[in-house]
Amino acid sequence: MTLRIGNASGFYGDRFDAMREMLTGGELDVLTGDYLAELTMLILGRDRLKDPGAGYARTFLRQLEECLGLAHERGVRIVTNAGGLNPAGLADKVRELADRLGIPVRVAHVEGDDLTARHPGSLAAHAYLGGFGIAACLREGADIVVTGRVTDAAMVTGPATAHFGWQPGEYDRLAGAVVAGHVLECGTQATGGNYSFFRDGDAHRPGFPLAEIHPDGTAVITKHPGTGGFVDVGTVTAQLLYETGGARYAGPDVTARLDTVRLTQDGPDRVRIEGVRGEAPPPTLKVGLNRLGGFRNEVTFVLTGLDIDAKAALVRQQMADALAKSPPAEVRWNLVRTDRPDADTEETASALLRLVVRDPDQETVGRALSGAAVELALASYPGFHVLAPPGKGSTYGVFEDVYVPHGAVDHVAVLHDGRRLPAAPAAETLVLEDVPEPPLPEPLPPGPTRRAPLGLVVGARSGDKGGNANVGVWARTDEAWRWLAHELTVDRFRELIPESRTLPVTRHSLANLRALNFVVEGILGAGVAAQHRFDPQAKALGEWLRSRHLDIPEALL
Repeated sequence: MTLRIGNASGFYGDRFDAMREMLTGGELDVLTGDYLAELTMLILGRDRLKDPGAGYARTFLRQLEECLGLAHERGVRIVTNAGGLNPAGLADKVRELADRLGIPVRVAHVEGDDLTARHPGSLAAHAYLGGFGIAACLREGADIVVTGRVTDAAMVTGPATAHFGWQPGEYDRLAGAVVAGHVLECGTQATGGNYSFFRDGDAHRPGFPLAEIHPDGTAVITKHPGTGGFVDVGTVTAQLLYETGGARYAGPDVTARLDTVRLTQDGPDRVRIEGVRGEAPPPTLKVGLNRLGGFRNEVTFVLTGLDIDAKAALVRQQMADALAKSPPAEVRWNLVRTDRPDADTEETASALLRLVVRDPDQETVGRALSGAAVELALASYPGFHVLAPPGKGSTYGVFEDVYVPHGAVDHVAVLHDGRRLPAAPAAETLVLEDVPEPPLPEPLPPGPTRRAPLGLVVGARSGDKGGNANVGVWARTDEAWRWLAHELTVDRFRELIPESRTLPVTRHSLANLRALNFVVEGILGAGVAAQHRFDPQAKALGEWLRSRHLDIPEALL
């Protein structure tokens, strides 16, 4: 009765040949592909502005052209959110492809997430649907299911629900599948990719992950034999912490309690997930709103050698004077001191001064900025040059969340024969409250310490949710957890990450995982598409934290 579900894509642009690798590398029942993210929805929205028939991930079709025959021969069903803003359009394209190739497949799709018409001024407004629409398609015999905006984990909960006959109120089983789906959704991040301790195994070309789902909702995360990368408790822990918050991981079908997850090594490249408890979902669905925020432009001035601060001050004043007649609505300067004294290369003798401007008017951040920067070429600081000349300005996006009742969406499975089946609603909903923090472990006894990087004893993974970032930090041993739980307080986190000092920071403890999860509100401004900071998706925020020095017990080093 085990259901083997693989993943072949973690984002729009992931490794093209992953679909073939997963279909030929070992046994599978279902192959999923995640193509959507907050930024992707904006990109697809721009595509649809140019062509109303667009709005889906085009690479999926090209992958399928190579692999549809393989999937059909091996009896592997495919579930993907590559439909993006236009799942019906992509489903039609898949049917055309199958007819052209002469492969008899039944294609269904899921509708109901698109709420753009209800939100004037938005480029795309889409509710995050659950897995019951996918399950309805599969129960009715679909070989390929195309969705729009569903939760990433829904591509696992949907097939598992269809296969095992789960009902909406079976929360523990559904929660187990949600956790497995969350581990799979980002592809090779579960098999050694983007992993703090990548030197522990073969991280050269990680294989894509798969989950063996059992009828009770427990799962084993693994990968096909002979593929690169590695699966251990650490790689799975890292992905579990990615883009999450507290103990409750709320979704449209179930609220998974991350504080109940137990991970055990079940053999080489096998990690068992068990003990997951589930609760009713919240009474509302998340809706991601993407809109165009205006125009932005940037220029990076290279400052070399001596008097870096004085050079920066000079060019800042010159640019301010030049833009004074029509100043942009937002002007941000950032001096990055990449220079060092007595450097033996020009690059390491140079600092970078980055100017970013935003305004509703393209001309204000376009030619006005370009002209002002170029005209300084012979009239500013010694050694003046820029990394690249500024362009004419480009649009940027803004992302925000709103919430609507479950009944506000028409979640429908559109079958291969044209029938439309409503997805099963949630059995009940629950107003979620914060879970009390678990008691702290006993602290380590006093002993000698040494100033060293935090990352010598902990791993981290960070990511974005709208304008917020999360940083998950976990210890590899019980002793390190006893120290970490007491040492890395919110105040210490703010000390180590100065950007967070004026922002709301919340710490969540997940003792079963020996982990802390920090949520930093507003650090990413209006979301990734606004490119608010140097690392706009906070992908490396955790690695920066690991590089910071503090007093660590010598017993842990």
